[in-house]
Amino acid sequence: MSLLQPFMDQHVLVVTLDGRVLVGKLRGADQTCNVILETCEERVFSSDGTEVVPLGLYLIRGDNLATIGELDSEKEAALDITEIRADPLTEYKI
Repeated sequence: MSLLQPFMDQHVLVVTLDGRVLVGKLRGADQTCNVILETCEERVFSSDGTEVVPLGLYLIRGDNLATIGELDSEKEAALDITEIRADPLTEYKI
């Protein structure tokens, strides 16, 4: 059983090694931690606010994942994501 199995069909936030922040419904994962996100969107943070870019169905290679976590749908719905101001994440160098 995969470590990601409890997150299947849940909304998750994924941070990639290149600093991207992706949110979507986890639909699948394989033995190399490649993941499929449905209704995926990228959150691009800046000092002017957060831009939300819809991506649709999205495949992320397992070797590009930094972390995956489940989102609290109630708290997520209460936030206005576009009003959040933050510096973008920098790329992680291995």
